[in-house]
Amino acid sequence: MCMIDLKGKTVFITGASRGLGRLAAKFMASRGCNLILQSRSVDHTAALEKEFKDLGLKCVSVEADLNDLASVEKMLKKIDELGVTVDVVLNNAGLQIAYRKDYYKTPVEDYTVSFNVNTISPMMICYHFLPGMIERGFGRIVNTTSGIAREPEQAGYSAAKAALDKVTTDLSSKLGGTGVTLNLTDPGWCRTDLGGPNAPNTPESALPGVVLAAFCGNRFNGKLVRAQMFAGLTLEAAVSKAEAEL
Repeated sequence: MCMIDLKGKTVFITGASRGLGRLAAKFMASRGCNLILQSRSVDHTAALEKEFKDLGLKCVSVEADLNDLASVEKMLKKIDELGVTVDVVLNNAGLQIAYRKDYYKTPVEDYTVSFNVNTISPMMICYHFLPGMIERGFGRIVNTTSGIAREPEQAGYSAAKAALDKVTTDLSSKLGGTGVTLNLTDPGWCRTDLGGPNAPNTPESALPGVVLAAFCGNRFNGKLVRAQMFAGLTLEAAVSKAEAEL
């Protein structure tokens, strides 16, 4: 097993104010990571930021509307101005815009908004941080996808996630030998604000799966981690299981 020690590394997490993003932030903090927390408003992560600072960690909140690409650019500039090295990115934030029973009347906005939030913004973040990671010889990016299939009722969301899968996998093929990895994770259907109350899985069951790839070695690249396959495992056991399948 080649588990990476991320203690003291800086982790940037989108959608950190609630749900899986908040749980991922707490998990990374428990491993001694410093955090940059994104949400639509810094007020949404203020309490979490204080909690981490009280633990002796460095933590900063940033805000952006991921449907507003200019807002994303402004956020990335703000992060650059912090003067810190971003070692790990967890592109957790996502938007399931609507469930259209009359799917033949799916509006164009379902696609444009979904692609902005679920494909374009996370890839803008990847493109922003990858060159520096490659130059330094270390980096981990995990993009969050979805297993939704055969549901035209959620066409915009599922199409945007499928596009994210494609560009993530294609881009990962260029990273061999750089010390940088780019992977996907599917949390499964969890009872979050996005997943709703009828989902079969607790949010906690998505850990450590949703952060797993950040701790794996350099050969673990371009992979899809199905988080529910690692539910109930320690991080060490989960990394061992994942790398055994390489």
